[in-house]
This record gives sequence, structure tokens and C-alpha cells, in this order.
Amino acid sequence: MSTEDKRIRELAHQIWESEGKPHGQDARHWEMARKLAESEALTPSKPKPAAKPKATAKPAAKPKPAAAASKPAAPATKKPAAPKKPKP
Repeated sequence: MSTEDKRIRELAHQIWESEGKPHGQDARHWEMARKLAESEALTPSKPKPAAKPKATAKPAAKPKPAAAASKPAAPATKKPAAPKKPKP
């Protein structure tokens, strides 16, 4: 039995179980499983993420413009927490 046939058999069994194990539906389940296995084979697998190059040195920090340094920072606004509902 080829690996493709094993995969079809596995999918057909999963379909049969998901439908409540009905009798007399094996041909339909096998055909559904065959189509699923075929689409799996045609779908390209996800490429592995490329290794990130390691940085050897950090870039030097840029000096802040004078205008930004003299401007006061805006106060942080925080949303008040919602009151907790009592448990019944």
C-alpha cells in the first residue's frame, strides 16, 4: 500500500467518524478523502522561515533635534478601569 493510499484511508476514516460512522457511505467517504489527499499533494508546503542574520554592532544613536527636546511631553492619559460585576 502506497503512502498516498494510506493517507486516503486515514482521511476516509476521519470523515466516516465525523459523520457518526454511518453504514453504506464508504464509497462516498473514499472519494472525498481521495480529493482531499490530492489537494494536499498539490498545495505547496509552507517554506521554513529564513535564518535572521546576526547584527554585529548596533548603529549609533541619533541626536535629538533641539525643537523636540524643548517641547514638553504630553501627559499619558489612562482609561479608568471598568467596575467589576458581582458574581451571582
